[in-house]
Amino acid sequence: MPASPESGLGVARFFLGIACALLAAAAVAAEAIGVKPVQVSEHAWYVQGLPGPASAANQGYVSNAGFVVTPEGVVVIDALGTPALGRALLAAIRTVSDAPIRRVIVTHYHADHFYGLPAFKSAGAEIWAHRAAREYLDSAEAQSRLDQRRRVLAPWVNESTKLLVPDRWLDGDTSFVLGGLHFDLLYMGPAHAPDDMVVVLREDQVLFSGDIMFSGRIPFVGNADSRRWLAAMDDLLRLKPKAMVPGHGPVSREPAADLEFTRDYLDYLRAAMGKAAEDMTAFDEAYQQTNWDRYRNMPAFDAANRVNAYGTYLLMERESLQKK
Repeated sequence: MPASPESGLGVARFFLGIACALLAAAAVAAEAIGVKPVQVSEHAWYVQGLPGPASAANQGYVSNAGFVVTPEGVVVIDALGTPALGRALLAAIRTVSDAPIRRVIVTHYHADHFYGLPAFKSAGAEIWAHRAAREYLDSAEAQSRLDQRRRVLAPWVNESTKLLVPDRWLDGDTSFVLGGLHFDLLYMGPAHAPDDMVVVLREDQVLFSGDIMFSGRIPFVGNADSRRWLAAMDDLLRLKPKAMVPGHGPVSREPAADLEFTRDYLDYLRAAMGKAAEDMTAFDEAYQQTNWDRYRNMPAFDAANRVNAYGTYLLMERESLQKK
């Protein structure tokens, strides 16, 4: 006898149930990828993402996040790159402290640093960020990046993923005290991003740099203002932190030495692309002629370097016109 429509529908529901179970298992796996807190100082901790660009293989866990435990609650710095990773970060914090999450400071609105915010919003935290992020969040670029992440990071970023806006916009440097600890939020943009903020925990002399500092991989430059970025690194060193938690890579106990990689890479981009712009050499030719051997084998080179070079080429053209 031919199968009834009802039996066909039952089979479809069965396989749909299996698919949903697999997606749920994948999401649980993302939460268990290995988001483990590392203690930086008496009150400060961080989790370290994997090197390389966001992909299905690393489940989007490519950036760092930090947190500070005070007697009156926890302050979180950045929220990682997917909602599942945000939940995993929250779970990691709970292995250290069960104090309430008071606020999350977003160092900048790039996808790998803020897509995890829903977990903290649900936990009652207040989200703070610099007002310069508002233009990005209102732009087509933000939606385009979300669409790209949905393609690359499904199911961890999917149709239910939303871009959360801050509860409080900051207009410049801001300080606050929580649990007897002093926090300084310093505006460093536009540098790596228009809204770059760093967080200084005064008592521990720990600085959370966001993406002003990269370690262990090619920085993402894109259309950054690399001249201001270089100046921002000098500004950080004048604060004389004992430890600096970068946006990517291990904590630095020697910030002056460890900032040199990011500085040297930006200097090299500017020199190579600046000469090409001055000589009116077409970008494709300039990129092909530039010796990238120093960086070619580093994580994220294939994903980021050409984009970085092109953005810097356009920047150097603009800077050249400003001098005339």
